[in-house]
Amino acid sequence: MIQELLSTYGYLAILIITFLEGESIVILAGIAAYQGLMDVWVVLLCALVGSFCGDQFYYTIGRRYGSRLLDRWPTLRDKTEWAFKLVRKNETLFILSFRFIYGVRNVSPFVIAMSGVPRIRFMALNFIAALIWALAFTFGGYFFGQALEHFLGEHQMKVLIGLGVLAVLIWVITFVRRKRRERRIREEEAAAAATAADTIPVNAALPADAAPRSPGETA
Repeated sequence: MIQELLSTYGYLAILIITFLEGESIVILAGIAAYQGLMDVWVVLLCALVGSFCGDQFYYTIGRRYGSRLLDRWPTLRDKTEWAFKLVRKNETLFILSFRFIYGVRNVSPFVIAMSGVPRIRFMALNFIAALIWALAFTFGGYFFGQALEHFLGEHQMKVLIGLGVLAVLIWVITFVRRKRRERRIREEEAAAAATAADTIPVNAALPADAAPRSPGETA
């Protein structure tokens, strides 16, 4: 039953979640591969494709719409300024390592694109980094599965299922909180813009020749 579910939906789940951001699903899939429930090489391929395509997508968004998005949501500038500094300092090292830094994967390709890194250069380095990332977490999970078998014996499947459910719950909660935070930021920026518009002096909006005249002036 579990093997059928994993073979039917497991690989698709790896593709979708790694496209967005997720190391936990790859580790769990690596554990499942050690148990014989999944194919370790297919897990590796799905992790590689999902991670690579996700970052290429974010890079494309940054390349096409980056400036407009930052103008629309100015608070993003503060969150991305440190990434701009790292890219300028050593763009190759940053491209190879950003997906290993928790919580910054999605914004990093966006910033890299805005920094002017050529498309082909980013694609090549992104593929190398995605391959290293997929290898590390797939086989990290695989060898962790060996450790589980050694210490837990017949209870390892129950632990695996529990870890899987916990990982999915954590990912869903994190995703929902992030979306709520982004929506709140947009609402605060819209409210601030509306307040600023309401406080503009009336005379400031009038052309020079339409300003109120003094009683002694004539047309």
